[in-house]
Amino acid sequence: MTSKKLSPDLLLSVLLIICSLYYSFTFIDFSIPPFEDAAMIMRYAQHLANGHGIVWNIGEAPVDGATDFLFMVASAALIKLGFTVGQAVRGIGFVSHLITILIIYFTNRNIHNGNKYLSFLSGLYFVFGTGLSYVSAYFGTPFFALAAASTWMFSLLLMRQQTPSFWLILAFSLSGLITGLIRPEGVILACLMLLSIIVMRGLKNSISIIIIFGTTFLLLGGSYFLWRWDYFGYPLPNPFYKKGDGGWKWATFWISLGNTLRLSFPVLFAFIYAFRAKETTKLALVYLIPIIGFASAFGLVSDEMNYGARFQYATVPLALMSWIPLISAGRVDSDALSESYRDQMLMKQNQFSPRERSVVFISLILLSASLVYYSWTQNCKLILYQQTCERPYERDGRLEMAQMLADYRGKGYVIAVTEAGLLPYYSGWDAIDTWGLNDQFIAHNGGITMEYLDEYKPHIIMFHDYYSPLVPPRLTEANLRQRWFSMTILLKTYAEENGYVLAAVFGDSPYDTHYYYVRNDFEDSKRLIVQISQFRDYFYPTTGKRSINYAEVQEP
Repeated sequence: MTSKKLSPDLLLSVLLIICSLYYSFTFIDFSIPPFEDAAMIMRYAQHLANGHGIVWNIGEAPVDGATDFLFMVASAALIKLGFTVGQAVRGIGFVSHLITILIIYFTNRNIHNGNKYLSFLSGLYFVFGTGLSYVSAYFGTPFFALAAASTWMFSLLLMRQQTPSFWLILAFSLSGLITGLIRPEGVILACLMLLSIIVMRGLKNSISIIIIFGTTFLLLGGSYFLWRWDYFGYPLPNPFYKKGDGGWKWATFWISLGNTLRLSFPVLFAFIYAFRAKETTKLALVYLIPIIGFASAFGLVSDEMNYGARFQYATVPLALMSWIPLISAGRVDSDALSESYRDQMLMKQNQFSPRERSVVFISLILLSASLVYYSWTQNCKLILYQQTCERPYERDGRLEMAQMLADYRGKGYVIAVTEAGLLPYYSGWDAIDTWGLNDQFIAHNGGITMEYLDEYKPHIIMFHDYYSPLVPPRLTEANLRQRWFSMTILLKTYAEENGYVLAAVFGDSPYDTHYYYVRNDFEDSKRLIVQISQFRDYFYPTTGKRSINYAEVQEP
């Protein structure tokens, strides 16, 4: 690229970063605490950084509840260097987001030879999307998206080069491996990208790529796989055994496809338009392989913990790095346009009157603004109960409760919780994740049992469900077949049969509550019962309203 061409590209790249920085510090709320599920990874990272290994409870056997493995390890490394847990987690996400913006622009300009303004618009769409909202909520989603974007960039280069170098193939293979180390579904995504390359180049011209890719995954990926199997005692991340049981799930499959479409909806029109010609049809199908294939893979697991469609977010940079070649005039890229065609287009443009040029310019600005606005509106749909676009979730009483319980850390107390994010992380207590995402026994044995609870004899039992003393649970067969309901009934029954005191049932509605039971036979039990029952700053997470303690409300 000549220096004359480099200057506007450099300027637009810097402008994209400035836009991202301005948007992040003006419109993103970094004062919010971690989202419930993000706090789980922070607990693992903190324990690893402090030398305890990858454990949920210090002193217990390792458990792989942090499915963002490499993100957790990278966070722990920064914590070890002196950063706080929050700085490490958010810092990795923020930097990843900025780098991904540049990769999107670079790919469109230098691989596809795309128009610089369309390339800039692609980057701008990504700037105002949900990436920074994940950073704000302490998720590692942008880190995974960066790895996916990097791997796709190398994939696109391999599709274009007749005789790619060994180093380019190795870069693609290593980038794909890193994608798989960040999240296990990254292996699926990397393999789908390899399939795209094979379809585009043909099997014969892809042999060297397949061999190097396979060798990299077999040697390095295989070594990691054997290590993790030995370290954790089972081959797959613990949440897979909880979320992946029951086989194929059509409901989550359609949710995943819907999320993928919604996040990149404007780009859909480029893929539809591509079917006008044979060349661009093949290109569209090749580019859709990793996007649709990756989205479809989520039919294997439940959709729980999918904050802001973060599971499908990695497809956004892929779509933004793929759409420009699809709108070329029946050609693969703008370099293929003949010199005479360029001259004809330039002559037509010069024939526009000043008024016509003004109308075209204003129309393009408005179109661009509407696309950016659409991208921004995705920040209004991060969770079902989100009340404003500016703040994704409200004040959460579980945080204040955990901070109160932190006064008792170090005493060997155990809390059994269905809400295994904020309460375990901020309290510092040993915790039983009763749903099983962070508990090997529960995940592998189909659920929690009375006997397992009795091994720990938890000092506090806390659970979330949709009943209260005013609206008692209905113990019908249909209800008891629901795993969450049957779990909370088991916890409730265990507490009542073992003399626990019902200290509080917090909620702003008797149909949606948090139960707190306290064991009555340990040193601090009486004090904790009083503190929890008199806790007045328990704001309910779905509404941000101050909760009522329904344990104090008599049934009429």
